[in-house]
Amino acid sequence: MCMYFFRKKDPNRPTNFNIRAMHWINKFVIIVFLLGIIWKVIDIFLLSK
Repeated sequence: MCMYFFRKKDPNRPTNFNIRAMHWINKFVIIVFLLGIIWKVIDIFLLSK
């Protein structure tokens, strides 16, 4: 399982737009999720009275 993450890109493998779009959307969603958590922490500890 560990070797899956450290393998080199296969030059013979075709690039698929759906896979690239899925990875871009996943990165965007992770960033938005982390921003939401940061905002909630700031809201709880700094903005609460």
